[in-house]
Amino acid sequence: MPDNETSGSRQVEALFSHGRLTAIPRKTARREQLLVHLSETLFERDRSYTEREVNEALLTVHDDCSALRRYLVVAGLLVRPKDGSSYRRGR
Repeated sequence: MPDNETSGSRQVEALFSHGRLTAIPRKTARREQLLVHLSETLFERDRSYTEREVNEALLTVHDDCSALRRYLVVAGLLVRPKDGSSYRRGR
């Protein structure tokens, strides 16, 4: 297991250059690794975020914050009520 985690984190690190995400991966498994990494590093568990706060956090790594936010919500890594008033870390 530790070897797998290490190679997974190395694969995620390869997506970044100077702390910025170079591209959002098209392959589902690779994108999932990235999204898990982002949810764990940018968002605290048990804290609510406004959409603006989510966008600001995501903008620190990539300009297309709305695509990343959407991917995180679809993956269940960020959850929001139907009215979209707040976001929380999911699974």
